[in-house]
Amino acid sequence: MFRPRENSVRRSVYARRASIVGGLTALLGTVALTSPTTANAAPPTPPSAAEARTQLSSLTVSAEGSSDGYSRDKFPHWITQSGACNTREVVLKRDGTDVEQDSSCAAVSGSWYSPYDGDTWTVASDLDIDHVVPLAEAWRSGASSWTTAERQALANDLTHSQLIAVTDNVNQAKGDKDPAEWMPPLSSYHCMYARMWVSVKHTYDLTVDSAEKSALSSVLNGCS
Repeated sequence: MFRPRENSVRRSVYARRASIVGGLTALLGTVALTSPTTANAAPPTPPSAAEARTQLSSLTVSAEGSSDGYSRDKFPHWITQSGACNTREVVLKRDGTDVEQDSSCAAVSGSWYSPYDGDTWTVASDLDIDHVVPLAEAWRSGASSWTTAERQALANDLTHSQLIAVTDNVNQAKGDKDPAEWMPPLSSYHCMYARMWVSVKHTYDLTVDSAEKSALSSVLNGCS
C-alpha cells in the first residue's frame, strides 16, 4: 500500500494512518461543536515554511501514477460529522464569519472570505470546499492502493489543512492540478498553500513528481 521503506519506518507510517482513521470521528465531532464564527477563520495551521521544506525533502519523488480506476466515489464524502452536519457544513461554519445554520445544518447566512482569490461571499452556494490535495491527485500519488476507510479519512480530514472554503469557480479552475500546474490567483497566499499541500502529502505519505517538487521548493524557498 505504501512506498517501500525500512520496516520500522513503515510501521510508523501505518500507525500514523491508523491513528488518523481511528480517531477521525471523535476529533471531527469536537470541531463541529466548537467551530469559530470570528473573522479570518481558517483550516488548521500547517507547519512553518522551514518545516515544510524539511517535509518536502523527505517525500518520495516518483512519476505520477495512472488515473485508471479513479472515481470520487472511492473517496466517500461528505460524511456526517455531528447530528445533521456533514463535512461541508462543518467547514462552512469554521471558515465563515457569523454563520447561521438551519435545522438541517445548512448555512443560511454568513460571510466567507476566499483566500485563494481575495473575494468575499455571503451566499454559501458560491463556495466550494476545496481538497487542497485533490482526490484524483491523491489517487495518482499512492491512494489508489489504500482502503476505502483511508481514502474517506483524507476526503473529510478536518484535523489537517486539507479542506478550505473558496470561491467555487476558482476551485473548479484548479481541478485536480498540482502546484506545478496551478497556484491560487492571490500570490500572497502561495506560501500558505505550499505549506498546506506539503503537510497533507507528508501526513498521508503520498509521493510527489519532480515538477511538483520543483514548484513547491521554489515557493517555499521564498517564504520566511
